[in-house]
Amino acid sequence: MAQKPSIPKGTRDFMPEEAIRRNYIFTIIQSVFEKYGYQPIETPAMENLSTLLGKYGEEGDKLLFKILNSGDFTQKVDAQAWEDKDALRLGTQVSEKGLRYDLTVPFARFVVQHQNELVFPFKRFQMQPVWRADRPQKGRYREFYQCDADVIGSQSLLNELELLQIIDEVFGRLGLKVLIKVNHRKLLSALAELMGAPDKLIDLTVAIDKLDKIGLPSVLEELRSKGITDEAIASLLPVLELKGSNTDKLKVLADLFESIPFGRDGVEEVRELLRYLESVAIQTEVELDLSLARGLNYYTGIIIEVKSLEVEMGSITGGGRYDDLTGIFGLSGMSGVGISFGADRIYDVLLQLNRFPAQHLHRTQLLLVNFGGDDALYALGIAKKLRETGVPCEIYPDAAKLKKQMAYADKRSIPYVIIAGESERKEGKLTLKNLHDGSQQLLSVGELLSLVQA
Repeated sequence: MAQKPSIPKGTRDFMPEEAIRRNYIFTIIQSVFEKYGYQPIETPAMENLSTLLGKYGEEGDKLLFKILNSGDFTQKVDAQAWEDKDALRLGTQVSEKGLRYDLTVPFARFVVQHQNELVFPFKRFQMQPVWRADRPQKGRYREFYQCDADVIGSQSLLNELELLQIIDEVFGRLGLKVLIKVNHRKLLSALAELMGAPDKLIDLTVAIDKLDKIGLPSVLEELRSKGITDEAIASLLPVLELKGSNTDKLKVLADLFESIPFGRDGVEEVRELLRYLESVAIQTEVELDLSLARGLNYYTGIIIEVKSLEVEMGSITGGGRYDDLTGIFGLSGMSGVGISFGADRIYDVLLQLNRFPAQHLHRTQLLLVNFGGDDALYALGIAKKLRETGVPCEIYPDAAKLKKQMAYADKRSIPYVIIAGESERKEGKLTLKNLHDGSQQLLSVGELLSLVQA
């Protein structure tokens, strides 16, 4: 007996209803991107490992899916590396390519490679899958879609403002209540400086970024394990425990970082962004959160994260400013800022809250019953006219029993059935049956078209 086929852990098949729901999310996000002037691009699923490695930190490198070289992939293997079981060296010797980990680094490569063909500032959006060799769990998959928007070639904070407006509009149209958290790399660097541990910035931020997940005592224990002293931790606590409005927090930070130039710069940039936000009055709350420290391997300015207020879930959108990303590919001085919507997590939130609009789940609106012969030809003519008016409809392919065709419509959640047998055909009529309430109407083809166009 043949073994039942399966798919890799952390990946999913999508049934038609699921795909329709996902497309609902993608359509809204894409329409908002386009509304703000972003242009679509696509990049390959695989990139050269030289493009990907070293861009996401040590932990990120471990999560890259590598593709074995074609043919004899062991040809370039170093005997000593094999004997030492050196996974890192072996990986680069048997594999020259990998699946993309995100869309940002491939975008940086794209900009450098095509810089002479682009108009700057360049505003792009990209909606494609990415892959991470992560441990699958709720809301975390090995294959998932990202929906990115970036502006590159401009340092203006108006770009950050526009991305926050996009976030506000997307989640408003999806009917989800969210919180936008913002921080700044310079504030985190100033915090490390204040603690007397500027060389521990990454250790510091990796730990405090886990504050919501593991709690303050565990964060402090992790900091101690990284060699950060109790005295330094004591200077950190008042910042982590900051309360009040964004204005109140900025006032405290301005006093704390008064003698640290880049700290003062960070405070002023956040203050300016908040002034812009006041002028456009978005609906979503924006909170300054000093524990937010995502993506510090390439973010250099404002950092953004979006959390659901209704479902316990990780970040569902994130992003930030990166001044040096294209520099790793030889193009310096090209500042950019971007956000990424986590479509799969957004899907899970909408599903859990039952927020998918019912009208978006049933694409086929009408099923035409097939009685065969001249009746089938008559039904085909009706179907053609319906489709010309933009109404999604189907004709059952076989002249099966009426009960079977009605059952098909019911299982497919098709709301209406058109019955056009010999008597209807001879009169130029049809019977429109509503499967929700069982009601029927005898209509002419013209009356049907007027009804569906109303």
